[in-house]
Amino acid sequence: MKQLLPGVWQWSWFSEEKQLDFNGLFLTVGEHKILIDPPPMTADVSTLIRRQGGLDYIIVTNRDHIREAETCQAEFRCQLQVPEADAPHMDVKPSKTYKDGELLPGGIWVIQLKDQKSPGESALYIQQGKGLLIVGDALIGKPAGALSLLPSERYADVAKAKEGLRRLLKYHFDSILVGDGASITVGAKQAVEHALQV
Repeated sequence: MKQLLPGVWQWSWFSEEKQLDFNGLFLTVGEHKILIDPPPMTADVSTLIRRQGGLDYIIVTNRDHIREAETCQAEFRCQLQVPEADAPHMDVKPSKTYKDGELLPGGIWVIQLKDQKSPGESALYIQQGKGLLIVGDALIGKPAGALSLLPSERYADVAKAKEGLRRLLKYHFDSILVGDGASITVGAKQAVEHALQV
């Protein structure tokens, strides 16, 4: 568990199959304690969360990032929020669903992205500091320091997927925290621009 930014911690679980780190985030925003896309949790992660006062919410960015959300929800007795468009494709019963443009607890704005691998794929935007963007599968941090899309076979149309991601460039952000691969804490907007030009 490492602190990436003020109030933002990340831990990783290495996927042998994908040869990538699967990342989970723990945020303390004001009085809210939030977990995002949690992979398997180690004891030190659980301990840190308890020391910070437990959890209020778990937010999942897409149907494939449910990961350990149910286990964490049972352990911490908190709400589980998932994208409305992906909820019918998930084997969990969320406390609440969210949709594009919604303001979630902790001042987190939902940016639903069109033409991605799942209909509910959402980025989460926090306007604190120089701006922070959180993505699930919209972009992956590979190679480290750069961003890329998932393999082309994961999309119905790669050109449309890239066009859908251009919406992210309307926001002001310097950091992007990714669900898979290496996050970028400085200069992230340029990395997004570069990924969409390739």
